[in-house]
Amino acid sequence: MLTSPARTRLPRLRAGGADLLVGLGYLALAAAVLSGQWRDTDSGYLIKSGQDQTMWEWFFAVTAHSVANLQNPLGTDLQNFPAGVNMMANTAMFGVGVPLTPVTLLFGPTVTFVLVLTIGLAGTAFAWYHLFSRELVRSRVAAVIGGLFCGFAPGMISHANAHPNFVVLLLLPIIAGLLIRMTRRAAQPRRRVRDAVVLGLLVAMQIALGEEPLLIFALAFGLFALVYHLHAPRAGLRVARTIAPTLVLGAVITLALAEIPLWWQFFGPQSYRSIDHGPMGNDLEALVQFPSESLGGVFAPGQNVAINPTEQNAYFGWPLLLLVVFTVGLLWRDRVVRAAAVVIAVFGVLSLGAVATIGKRPTGIALPWRLAEQVPLLNTVLESRLSMAAIPAIAIVLALASERAVQTWTQSAVDWKPLAWFGALACALLPLIPTILPVVERTPTPDFFADGAVRRYVGDGSVVLVPPPRPPDARGLRWQADAEFSFPLAGGYFVGPTGTTKKGIYGPEARPTTALLVQAQDTGVVPRIDADVRAHALDDLRFWRADVLVLPATRNGEVLRETVTQLLGFTPTRVEDVWLWDVHTLRASGAVGITPDGS
Repeated sequence: MLTSPARTRLPRLRAGGADLLVGLGYLALAAAVLSGQWRDTDSGYLIKSGQDQTMWEWFFAVTAHSVANLQNPLGTDLQNFPAGVNMMANTAMFGVGVPLTPVTLLFGPTVTFVLVLTIGLAGTAFAWYHLFSRELVRSRVAAVIGGLFCGFAPGMISHANAHPNFVVLLLLPIIAGLLIRMTRRAAQPRRRVRDAVVLGLLVAMQIALGEEPLLIFALAFGLFALVYHLHAPRAGLRVARTIAPTLVLGAVITLALAEIPLWWQFFGPQSYRSIDHGPMGNDLEALVQFPSESLGGVFAPGQNVAINPTEQNAYFGWPLLLLVVFTVGLLWRDRVVRAAAVVIAVFGVLSLGAVATIGKRPTGIALPWRLAEQVPLLNTVLESRLSMAAIPAIAIVLALASERAVQTWTQSAVDWKPLAWFGALACALLPLIPTILPVVERTPTPDFFADGAVRRYVGDGSVVLVPPPRPPDARGLRWQADAEFSFPLAGGYFVGPTGTTKKGIYGPEARPTTALLVQAQDTGVVPRIDADVRAHALDDLRFWRADVLVLPATRNGEVLRETVTQLLGFTPTRVEDVWLWDVHTLRASGAVGITPDGS
């Protein structure tokens, strides 16, 4: 579908050494972008990830723990105890977490995390380069440019701070290549079963890596194919009818392979029906600004209009958008360019959300996403991420224009047009060159957890940190992993259901004691504690099946210690570098609520 009739069977570029050099170049660039994290895998932390790096490291660590102990990795009660977490509903990326179990066990989850991100950036770039060089262009230079943009576009670099599921996208161009070859050999029925098996395997593998990127890719590729065949709709319908049986068989094989994980995701314990993200569209300024982690972002920063630093999904920069518009106009007669242009425009508009905003100010202009967000599955997508569908489409335009420039140069070395093109391309891409992602030192794991002392205080119950881990502060997940998962945690950072509606929320449902402890930490004032508050605390201890409450060194720690002491009626014990309240007998007997004077 990427090929026009004139490009139906391009001679394969020489593989081997040249392709290897290209792949190594992409790998070197990916390693450079993540070099700050590679230099310190013990205590380094990608600061712009918020708490997401902690969450993803925990996913990789608990997956390795489950595999090593022959436990079901699809769900766990090691956080959000006792209800647990549905790992399939949290995009745990079993496609890399399971095979990299030895790496995680030997070197730790941080190494797995940065390794996945590095391979994701380089592998995605190389996979698109390979597709372009075999199906789109003859010029290796043009294919390299296209692959480079696909792997290191602003959205990819932004997600490389924290979201490996939106970085490891190398299977998507492989799926695209298979679909293109299927349309070419539609008249060969003997290949249908083989193609269907391969397609089913690839899609099932992508489900194990990330379903949201797969959904966006499927929508974008379908639109691309539709526009590509508009010039000859009858021929397009014949191709569709011919490959439909293969696609159906491939879908059946995918469901057979992914049936159990998908059932667990949508109907298993702690599954949820949908999640309400609220307005998450791109600001119009996000389309033309430079990303923060780029040369342009350093020297010409714009207004901060992103959802957060990990969701700069557009940020193509105004020079690149102008170049793309100009190039599409020049190459409009090429139906590949027309199809790519429609994908860029449609998904760019959809990524703006239900209402257009400029500089974080709503304009009141309703947009097409208002209708799309009512569609099941689509309503779980962060609409700003739809702009990532434009990345390979832009790369196609750049690669085709670069190939024409190279061809012109080979015909006439003195022609000024190729020099003008590559000059303009350099001006457009130079501001988007990524910078090294910033890393800081993370808070060390308390000795109480690191040396395993916690094991002496936990039986069949849980550890309740003061306050419990939650999306704004998930450090406890790292401490639990460092303690080799010797205890379950109350609270956590995950997506799970709430109430009877089973609508997804980030973190556990709010409990009174958690709210009380967070209030004390945030305000630096001990809250008023009465009989009702103590009764709620007893209920919460019973719900969590708490064995101990643990207070590590933290902000407003003295206030938290006094709050819990008044809440429980007895002072804590100092154990190594934490304060500890042993409550396993209290939550069993209900003896919470002793007044401070001992009565």
